[in-house]
Amino acid sequence: MGELRASRRRAGVVVPLFSILSSGSWGIGEIADLPALADWMRESGLSVVQLLPVNEMGDGQTSPYSALSAMAIDPIFIALREVPEFIAWGGVSSLDNDEIDRLVAVRKSVAVDYRAVRELKERCLRDAFDTFLDGEGRADAGTERADALRAYMERQSWWLDDYALFRALHAENAGRSWTEWDAAIRDREPAALDAARTRLEPDILYYAFLQWIADEQWARARAACSGVAIFGDFPFMVSADSADVWARQHEFRLDGSVGVPPDAFSDTGQDWGLPVYRWDVHERSDDEWLRLRARRCADLFDGFRVDHLVGFFRTFVREGDGRTFFVPSDEAPQRAQGERVLRAIQDGGAELIAEDLGVVPDFVRASLAAAGVPGLKILRWEREWDAAGQPFLDPAMYPAVSVAMTGTHDTETVAEWWTNAEGEERTRATELPAFTDAAITADETFSHRVRDALLVTLFGAGSDLVLAPMQDMFGWADRINVPAIVSDENWSWRLPWPVDEMLYHTETSDRAAFLERLAQRTGRRPSGLA
Repeated sequence: MGELRASRRRAGVVVPLFSILSSGSWGIGEIADLPALADWMRESGLSVVQLLPVNEMGDGQTSPYSALSAMAIDPIFIALREVPEFIAWGGVSSLDNDEIDRLVAVRKSVAVDYRAVRELKERCLRDAFDTFLDGEGRADAGTERADALRAYMERQSWWLDDYALFRALHAENAGRSWTEWDAAIRDREPAALDAARTRLEPDILYYAFLQWIADEQWARARAACSGVAIFGDFPFMVSADSADVWARQHEFRLDGSVGVPPDAFSDTGQDWGLPVYRWDVHERSDDEWLRLRARRCADLFDGFRVDHLVGFFRTFVREGDGRTFFVPSDEAPQRAQGERVLRAIQDGGAELIAEDLGVVPDFVRASLAAAGVPGLKILRWEREWDAAGQPFLDPAMYPAVSVAMTGTHDTETVAEWWTNAEGEERTRATELPAFTDAAITADETFSHRVRDALLVTLFGAGSDLVLAPMQDMFGWADRINVPAIVSDENWSWRLPWPVDEMLYHTETSDRAAFLERLAQRTGRRPSGLA
C-alpha cells in the first residue's frame, strides 16, 4: 500500500465511507465494509479510493468537515459485528424489540439516518464496554485484550489523552461547548484536570476503548484492501467545540470565523463558522499541530487530500462586525506561509494531493508544482477561457503531476452538469475526441453514451491519477453535498445496493468490466492488482 507512488498511472473512485453499506451494516457504511469495496475495485482495475474525512463529528452534525477531533475516528463507523465484546454480550439477539425495529428501519432507509444510527450504536457499544470491564478490562486481568488496549493507549497518548478527557467532560456537561464549562476546566487549570481525570476515569477509558476498537478494525480492513490505496481527507479546520481547540486555545481565535469569498458555489461567499488560525503562534511552534495531524493521517491512510489548500496560504476571515479580509494580506507572506505549512504536512510521509479549486492565485499553484504536489483538474472547468468559443482543454495534455476528475463531493454530478449545461458548453464538450469518436452531438440527452465518453476522456488524461465520484462512474444524478446549503439530504447518500453484492449485480459487474478494459487500455491498471 505505502509503495504506491504519485508517478504511477492509476485510476480510482471517490466515495464517502458512510455511503458504502454492506448487507451486515447498521444503516451506515462501516470500516469493515472497505474490503468489499476493494474487491469490486480490483475487478474494475481501480487502485485508489478517496474517502471523505472519517473524523468524529460533533453532536447532531452530519458533515464530516464539522469534527470535534482532528485525530479520532468516528465510532459511528465501527462494525459491531466485529466487536468481540458485543458478540459476547449476545450480539443482535441482545437488542429489545424496539431496538430491533430501529435497526431494521435504518437498514431499509434510502439515506443515512445519523441520529438513529448513532443512538443505536452508542447503546450497544456501552454494553460491549461493560462486558470488557467485567472480564478483559479489569486492572488485574492481565489478558491479551486488556494488555492490547493499554498498549494502544500508551502508543497513542500524544492525542488520545486530551481527546478522551474532552469527550468525558463533554458528556458530563450534557454536550455543551467547552467554552461554557466551569472556568477551571475551560481554562485547563492542572489541578482541575487532574480531578476530572480521577472523577471520570471510567468514561475516559470508554472513549479510549472505542478508538482502540476503531483502530483494530481499520488495520484489518486496510490490510484486506491490499492493492487498493486508501486516501483520506485533511480538513482545513475542526470545529471550535473540539478537543483540539480546547487543548490548544492559544493557537486559534474564536471571535472570528473562516470561510471563502464569493466563488462558483456562492455569490456571497461562505461562512464556515470555524475558528481562525493564529498563524504567528503556529509558526513559532514549527506548526506542531499540523505536523501531528499529518502524522495521524499517515498512520491511517496511504495518502490524503489537503482540503482548501489556498486557505493555508491566505485565510479568508470574517469578523463579527461584518468585515472580511485575508490573513496574511500580501502575496509575499502568503507564499512564505503556505509553502512552510505545505512542507510541514509533507513531512508526515504520506502521499499528498491538493484541493486547489475556486479562487486560487497563480503563485499557489506554482508553489504546489515546486513541491511536487498534484492539484486537481476538473474536466468541465479546464477550458481555454480567453479563446474564442472557450474550447475545452485536451485532458491528454494535463501535466502528469495532477489529478484529473469528473467532479468532487461538492460539485454537481456529470449527469446534472450535462443536463443543465447551455448548448454552447455542450457543443464545446463534443469537440473532445471521445465524443467525436462516439458521434455524440450537443443535443443528445444525458445517457450511458455521454457518461462513458466522459470516462474515456478522464482516463485518457495526462494526469498520473484520475478520480471520479461513484455517481459519475454509473451516471447517477445523486449529490453528496450542495455547498452553502443546510439540508438533511447533504452527506446522507447511500449506494443503492450492498457493497458486498457489487460483484454479483448485472449493473455493477458490467461497470467493473467496462472500467477494467478502460484502465487496461490507458495504462492505469497496476500489474500487481489481483
